[in-house]
Amino acid sequence: MSELIKRTMYCGKPRLSDEGKTVRLNGWVQRSRRLGRLIFCDLRDKTGVVQIVFDEELPSDVFAAAETLRSEFVIGIEGVCRERESKNPELSTGDVEIRAERIEIYSVAETPPIYVRDDDNVSEELRMKYRYLDLRKLRMQRNLVFRHEVCRVTRAFFSDCGFVEIETPMLIRPTPEGARDYLVPSRVNNGNFYALPQSPQMYKQLLMASGADRYFQIARCFRDEDLRADRQPEFTQIDLEMSFVDVDDVIAVQEAYIKALLKETLEIDIEIPFPRFTYDEAMTRFGTDKPDTRFGLELVDIGDIAEGCAFSVFADAVRTGGSVRGLCVPGGAAAYSRKETDRLADIAKNYGAKGLAWIKLTEDGVSSPLGKFFSDEEMAALVSAFGACAGDLILIVADKDKTVFAALDRLRVSVAEKLGLIDESRYDFLWVTEFPLFETDEESGGYKAMHHPFTMPDPRDVAGLESDPASVRALAYDIVLNGTEIGGGSIRIHDRELQNRMFETLGLSEDDIRSKFGFLLDAFRYGVPPHGGLAYGLDRLVMLLLGEDSIRETMAFPKNQAAEDPVSGAPGEATPEQLAELGLALWKR
Repeated sequence: MSELIKRTMYCGKPRLSDEGKTVRLNGWVQRSRRLGRLIFCDLRDKTGVVQIVFDEELPSDVFAAAETLRSEFVIGIEGVCRERESKNPELSTGDVEIRAERIEIYSVAETPPIYVRDDDNVSEELRMKYRYLDLRKLRMQRNLVFRHEVCRVTRAFFSDCGFVEIETPMLIRPTPEGARDYLVPSRVNNGNFYALPQSPQMYKQLLMASGADRYFQIARCFRDEDLRADRQPEFTQIDLEMSFVDVDDVIAVQEAYIKALLKETLEIDIEIPFPRFTYDEAMTRFGTDKPDTRFGLELVDIGDIAEGCAFSVFADAVRTGGSVRGLCVPGGAAAYSRKETDRLADIAKNYGAKGLAWIKLTEDGVSSPLGKFFSDEEMAALVSAFGACAGDLILIVADKDKTVFAALDRLRVSVAEKLGLIDESRYDFLWVTEFPLFETDEESGGYKAMHHPFTMPDPRDVAGLESDPASVRALAYDIVLNGTEIGGGSIRIHDRELQNRMFETLGLSEDDIRSKFGFLLDAFRYGVPPHGGLAYGLDRLVMLLLGEDSIRETMAFPKNQAAEDPVSGAPGEATPEQLAELGLALWKR
């Protein structure tokens, strides 16, 4: 059995100031190569890589051991730090090397199925399957350390602001929160099920009823939903709740938190307060409730021009309650050929639009399929509405508002990406407020809560809860970073009667209300303070701060697109004995 060489320094730390010092390092062999009478070994740990040199002046057993080294061997070495003759400016340790005097081989390694380097270009499937190798990469190690730093700063900030970290249960009663629950069968209470929490929502409201006043938790949450780059079946929230607050109070604390977080983790000073947009303003200006404001390309409503025009697609959209909107792309006339404009039309169609109208302004005049439907005066009015000039491209969509906004939002981002309009170094935070309290449930034709059923309606709109639910705004707010929602929250209903009215508007029967939310309503009988809160998606926040494209790059062991863990093979089958003990039988679909 090898003797442990107790580490005195991490691999990424030796510098010229350590020249002449004896150091002891442990790590993985990145690569090993022999040049004449010398063996060079790059030794790696979570902090970086340093060059180790073995020469033939060493005892024969030490040199012989060095000759056996291959990639991913785990070793310990003792040696003297010295200046490198051929420096490597790409390494933080590139000015020095360690002349080894002693080596211990702790573990030999077979040839790994993936390269352990940041630029390996291996498929994500293999990366996920051999995640323990993938995590050895310096980039992944840095990501995990950064995530830890975000959690450390979060705990320190909220603790200093008087919040108390309190754990809420992981095994809860199944309740609808907008996504499918993961169910856990109960052995003791046969035939009944727990659910894994989609969020700690009701428990944190109970904590406010309990007098906790300010609560936070870095909480594990679960949702059985389809996956994409910024979603996982299990994820982490920074969850918090505050008593005796209004919207401004909650927002002020969060802005101070975000400012402290970026200062401590990225050494970036950001200005607060953040801009605020109402939901209606965000939708009409950007086509989305999570706008990216790092570039312009704002939407223009031309309904007044389209309403009486000869182009039936435009006129009919306005007549049937939809809209005609578009955006102006500066310099787009030259940047987009006819073929590329057709691709933009395909994007619009992918988001439900029937087509895409365009107008190119060149030095020779106006070029557009719309020309035959508009007089010169009407076309001039269109161009003027967009503030367009020679060289610009105008893109227009006519349809239901939902379709128009979705298509133009995607077109806006696509154009900005192609033309290089997005400053990737910027962190644009903003708030979106005054969301609708309800949205139409397309399956039932009734209403569902846009956020959740515990959201306080705007006091100005409460009278319309029963008579005009679609007009009721919510005391809800989302925080957005560079076009991605990173958190959302609301002031909660603290009045039992108002909460019942909310449930009734959602079409819940008295029995439904009692069976699903009875324990929360019971707590409301004994005095509940006004309260509100917010939850951040920790994985998504870390992803954006790191500039990664997927939350899988911020998690140690994420699931794949099929909600499977490729490392362990989860989910797996239960044995007949386990099923019998739980009183379960399987029905194959």
